[in-house]
Amino acid sequence: MMNKEALVIVALAYLVGSIPFGLILSKVFASTDIRKAGSGNIGATNVSRVLGKKLGALTLIFDILKGALFVIVAEEIIHSEMWACLAGLAAFLGHLFPIYLRFQGGKGVATFIGVFLTLSPLALLADLGIFLLVLYQTRYVSLGSIIAAALLPVILLVFSYSYVYVILAVIMGGFIILRHRDNIQRLKQSRETKFGE
Repeated sequence: MMNKEALVIVALAYLVGSIPFGLILSKVFASTDIRKAGSGNIGATNVSRVLGKKLGALTLIFDILKGALFVIVAEEIIHSEMWACLAGLAAFLGHLFPIYLRFQGGKGVATFIGVFLTLSPLALLADLGIFLLVLYQTRYVSLGSIIAAALLPVILLVFSYSYVYVILAVIMGGFIILRHRDNIQRLKQSRETKFGE
């Protein structure tokens, strides 16, 4: 029989994941709708580029936390890898398809970090190292995000994490790459904005 507590946790994870912290912070502290500035994205990179590093960092922290929160709750209450992963996926999908913004959300990288920071910290640390290396070499946040999202399933396998985590990383990584399709086109055309520009 399906666990009612688990279903409630997954539903709450989606609702919390849907909270558009970048938009809220931009309106509260800068009287700006971040969706109408820069790239139009509600995530930390666009907030940082348009409104400054402090608001960008706050957006990053909140988006990471909403990815981690209900994974922790599921682990503590349900004691199930599968339900912890489903809670993480729900939070991630909430960020991508937020109910509060007519399902028009962000790219999910920070929430992805929050989920795997909780599930597989060592693998995530290695993955972040790859992201930072790509960012250092190219100054493209998007390219670092795409490569890191693509490689996390491999890293999880190398570190011998559960196959449930690997499947989750494949699903979430696929969404992140799809969300970056416009960035991929700009990268091909050498029109992508570099970090710091």
